[in-house]
Amino acid sequence: MRVVYATDLSAAIETAIGSRTCLECLERYGIDEVDLVTVTSPNVTTGMLGADVGEQTRRALDRQQRLLEDEGFTVRTHVVRGTPHRRINGLADRVDAALTIVGTRGRSPLEQRLIGSTARNISRTSVRPILLQRIVETETDATHEVANEHLFRRVLYATDFSENAERAFEQFHRLQTATREATLLHVAAPSRRSSGGSEGVGNAEARLAELADELRAMGIETRTVVREGEAAEEILASEAEVNPTTILIGSRGRSRMHRLLLGSTSEHVVARANSNVLLVPPPR
Repeated sequence: MRVVYATDLSAAIETAIGSRTCLECLERYGIDEVDLVTVTSPNVTTGMLGADVGEQTRRALDRQQRLLEDEGFTVRTHVVRGTPHRRINGLADRVDAALTIVGTRGRSPLEQRLIGSTARNISRTSVRPILLQRIVETETDATHEVANEHLFRRVLYATDFSENAERAFEQFHRLQTATREATLLHVAAPSRRSSGGSEGVGNAEARLAELADELRAMGIETRTVVREGEAAEEILASEAEVNPTTILIGSRGRSRMHRLLLGSTSEHVVARANSNVLLVPPPR
């Protein structure tokens, strides 16, 4: 399977690409081919002052390509100009990628909880699964490290039992050799509990139990949780309790225009989670 790996050629992204543990997790997911892509400014013109940017970009991209090839991946590199999220999503569609990987990072604890504009726009508009990989700056020497090297070892799966949540659950068929533990979470709205919601909550627990049985049959240790409250806040509260390496969630909007609207549960989780986020959009 192919993955589109977006790089800005920074030391932070090179840290992720150079993590053997992270790359082994991608292999367990089924990835064996990587399309490494960087998007340059459309305003840089050959022959202008600073035109050696192209050569610098190529050297940096070649270095990252070698890191991936040393771990056994077949790598294609792409240097394109334009709007980053459009060119990255366009490439993923063109090569029929199973996954797009985008690194998110920040210099301070606050910034680490804010998603960058490129990652946000990709997550809003992609029609393919996206892994948003957390990269943090160390407090001691201002170098970078990945937040979770074992990308998929512990997965927090949040579901509202919608069709798109079911589509996100299908990711476990690819994750089963990489995932050891899973927490299946449903957040019940307070109104459902207060209006005779015990039956609804009981139904949610039963549906989670069925999903848990499927994962246990795959050899994944699984627990189920039903919480009450606002969905995004309860997902983040569960994250703090179970310390997953990745949150698996579907985005609800059925169209790109829907997903451009602010305020969705998935967008809040993507923006504020400390873990990696595997976001599964609706089909095209």
